[in-house]
Amino acid sequence: MVTVLPTDIRGIMRISPVISALTIGRIEDAVPLAQALVRGGLPVMYVTLRTPVALAAIRAIRAAVSEAIVGVGTLSRPRDFPESREAGAQFGVSPGLGIPYAMDAGFPLLPGIMTPTDLIAARLAGYTACNLFPAEVAGGVRMIEALSRPFPDHAFCPTGGVTRATAAAYLALKNVLCVGGSWVAPANLIEAKDWVAIEGLARDAATLRELKRPS
Repeated sequence: MVTVLPTDIRGIMRISPVISALTIGRIEDAVPLAQALVRGGLPVMYVTLRTPVALAAIRAIRAAVSEAIVGVGTLSRPRDFPESREAGAQFGVSPGLGIPYAMDAGFPLLPGIMTPTDLIAARLAGYTACNLFPAEVAGGVRMIEALSRPFPDHAFCPTGGVTRATAAAYLALKNVLCVGGSWVAPANLIEAKDWVAIEGLARDAATLRELKRPS
């Protein structure tokens, strides 16, 4: 079954309580990893641009796993946007703001912010949802609660240090639509090609959907 892709970043954020952050070092791991996450109930994922095979991994997943919604992460250079678009990325996640050409990326973007000043800049640029990064260092749940008072209409996906143990507290907040996490696909399990274990972690993370309030 092919997942229908929302045209806006908020729509993508609402699909899964957890967006899986993937660091893929071997191209042969890309498809079975994505399949395990989809089977576990987490169809939304992004591949970080931290390895030489990242763009190839996006291409491979797009070609072989129709149920997956595949984004690109760690967007930090102007060239990352056209290269990611050509690879087939369906959305993007950036650790920061102010990257040239970001608004013309060709896919929905979740820009990173860490301070109220960053958030104001993001809103002035037209963004209504942001990646709080690094979430735990930036103040975590208390930071998002504080930001929700002057910016009650803004949505967040905290990433950076979020774990299974802390995800529930974030997702209990009305303005958090999802969290980004790498704990569902840890490096040791990818290295061991333990797709069954990763599927189990995804299945457990998918149960966090029950914590979300209707929005």
